Amino acid sequence: MSNADLLKELRIERHQRDDHAGGGGRWRWIVGAIIVLLLLGGAGWVLLGHRAVAVQTAVAATPSSDSEAGAVLQATGYVTARRQATVSAQITGTLTAVLIEEGDHVSKDQVLARLDDSAYKAALDTAKAQASAAHALVAQYQAQLAQNLRDAARQRSLAAQGLVSKQAAEQAVTLADSTRAMLVSQQKTAVSADAQVTEAQVNFDYCVVRAPFTGVITTKDAQVGEIISPFSAGGGFTRTGVGTIVDMDSLEVDVDVNEAYIGRVKPDMSAEAVLDAYPDWKIPAHVIAIVPTADRGKATIKVRVALEKKDARIVPDMGVRVSFLEVKPQAGAQVPQGVLVPAAAIVQRDGHSVVFVVEGAQAQQRTVNPATQAYGELRLLPAAVKPGDSVVVAPPSELHDGSDVQMKAEKP
Repeated sequence: MSNADLLKELRIERHQRDDHAGGGGRWRWIVGAIIVLLLLGGAGWVLLGHRAVAVQTAVAATPSSDSEAGAVLQATGYVTARRQATVSAQITGTLTAVLIEEGDHVSKDQVLARLDDSAYKAALDTAKAQASAAHALVAQYQAQLAQNLRDAARQRSLAAQGLVSKQAAEQAVTLADSTRAMLVSQQKTAVSADAQVTEAQVNFDYCVVRAPFTGVITTKDAQVGEIISPFSAGGGFTRTGVGTIVDMDSLEVDVDVNEAYIGRVKPDMSAEAVLDAYPDWKIPAHVIAIVPTADRGKATIKVRVALEKKDARIVPDMGVRVSFLEVKPQAGAQVPQGVLVPAAAIVQRDGHSVVFVVEGAQAQQRTVNPATQAYGELRLLPAAVKPGDSVVVAPPSELHDGSDVQMKAEKP
């Protein structure tokens, strides 16, 4: 029933005047209905006027440096070593000494382990003895050749004088030539014996495992008494390495960049790396190369990033976040004052730039003056908002100062 109908009902017709005394009950019912309608309307207005507005919020962050101003892209990855090796012996043998532990710093050619060398030492001694015998025979043939050459010359002289037959002179020459051939053969045998000595010496030297380059031991994979071999054999009972060494000067970062944004990354582009373990430490970096292959499953492309400052705190497989910068940050740059908020959090109200800060369950409107410098998708607010404040992202038109709000999940 509308208000007009109710008012019509309140009219007292002429034929009702005579019955006024007996119609008091109906009058009271009409008045009560009007009061109830008015109460319901007022309650609805109050409830609708103070309905909580669903909003999405983001946390105002403190800018760490001016380098973030030129960040065009961020990606995550891991610290990797371009120079890393599992050190093993080149022969099969039993370990008699392991001289490394995890975390040890080693230099190039430093002894890391030793193998049982008794068999190789015997083989080396045998090869040396055979080489000595071969060289002794060479000396013997040289002496014999010299004597045969003198005898041949003497026989030729006597044959010319008719004192001996020409056949005797020819036999003396033939004997000298034969001795010369035997000398050449024995010299070749001596060279072969020397090569066998070299081979035996190399195998003997393989019993000592040395560091291939300067670095840090990251794993120790074998103990004294175990057999190591360059080949995987023995059903898993043979070790293939003594330990792993990493060249800490070769550490860099590998990040996976979404292929949709790879066009923003260029070789030699300036960057900034932040380790997950040290979030307040920013490391200058630059792009080494964009690996020309894509991961079909993740739709990403690997980018190699060089760390321009080395530190003992940086270790392989650390998680890292890399910001790719438009320009290289200047040394000693001042940290901008204020907070960073999403650009969508800033709206116009009555000709002024404002943001809505959530305090408790209400939105508080604050007038702001954003800085002109762009920070990617963020804007710098020098005042009016404090670090850690929750600001409303893309405030709806019905949101006003003092409105009750119902927060959705915050954006990271």
